[in-house]
Amino acid sequence: MPYNKLATLPKEVQTALPHHAQEIYQAAFNNAWEEYHDKRETDDGRESIAHAVDWSAVKQKYYKDEQTGKWHKK
Repeated sequence: MPYNKLATLPKEVQTALPHHAQEIYQAAFNNAWEEYHDKRETDDGRESIAHAVDWSAVKQKYYKDEQTGKWHKK
């Protein structure tokens, strides 16, 4: 299930990540969703991979402050 707009991202993503990080998350998820279309037997497996890819993409540009729990641009 690709995310067509940021408002459809999981609520925990919307509340945790800054706007630009949400855009990265959305783009990475949607790209992985398409890339793994024929490589996973179920949508659940495909979705799990896509969520791993999107967090990896976010972590390339942002880091989480463990004391405050807020995400900041590197």
